[in-house]
Amino acid sequence: MLPKRNRLTAALAFGVALCAPLAASQAASLEEIKQRGQIRIAVANEIPYGYVDMSGEAKGAGPDVARQVMKQLGIDKIEWITTSFSSLIPGLRADHFDMVAAEMAVLPERCKQVLFSEPNTSYGEGLLVAKDNPHDLHAYQDFAGSDQKIAIMAGADQLEMLQALGVPESRMVTISNNADAISTVSTGRAAAYAATSLTVSELAKQSERVEAASDFTDPVINGEPVRSWGAFTFSLDSQELRDAVSEELAKFKQTDDWKQILTTYGFSEADASESTSRDTEKLCAG
Repeated sequence: MLPKRNRLTAALAFGVALCAPLAASQAASLEEIKQRGQIRIAVANEIPYGYVDMSGEAKGAGPDVARQVMKQLGIDKIEWITTSFSSLIPGLRADHFDMVAAEMAVLPERCKQVLFSEPNTSYGEGLLVAKDNPHDLHAYQDFAGSDQKIAIMAGADQLEMLQALGVPESRMVTISNNADAISTVSTGRAAAYAATSLTVSELAKQSERVEAASDFTDPVINGEPVRSWGAFTFSLDSQELRDAVSEELAKFKQTDDWKQILTTYGFSEADASESTSRDTEKLCAG
């Protein structure tokens, strides 16, 4: 999980298509949020990044860190909003919420649509396969030269990784959320599901019908292994709020409490260390 990564420069055509038709609405300023005493934060129900449990409590690396950052900003009340991953950017642009705490990967094309804080986390890739891995799959690259299909989540950056590796879109099965991944793979609709290593690990725990592909080989694009940097996300006119969050996040990341949050949700020491190896400006520049 330590190797460096240059983000893809190819356009996020699918994600941009989702976002482009929506005209951006005016977002609330930091002062307005403080005056109302509440901020609206969205998650995409992805364990361990950001989700709402059965009791209605927001959990995950994003929400737990966001909660502390808001406390440091003097904002005590948070309205948590759950939506699909592909609706996060359109929702920000339409002012359905003020901020996203889904550990969304910072990508150049996304930076044209939204603002990102400095990175909160870093994470690698993985592959969910049926029990005993009947098709002997161990890398995204395996799908470039076979007739097997691979599932991806709508709006996720695995689409661009697979495209860069030469996997035809005819071999990709798009699902709306992670909850559909287990049935998609176990029933043979797709031979595997491409997602981050943490997502794959969590899904594998939920059913004996699937497992994480062993001996997984990280995708290598433009000569470097793929790694993602997750950050908090804001509308383009929320720079003041974004800057304030980044400033408080930088302070919190110097504490043991921040490291403990990441450890609790399965992030490794390498993930924590690597989260500081890229800044948002460079990630947005590709």
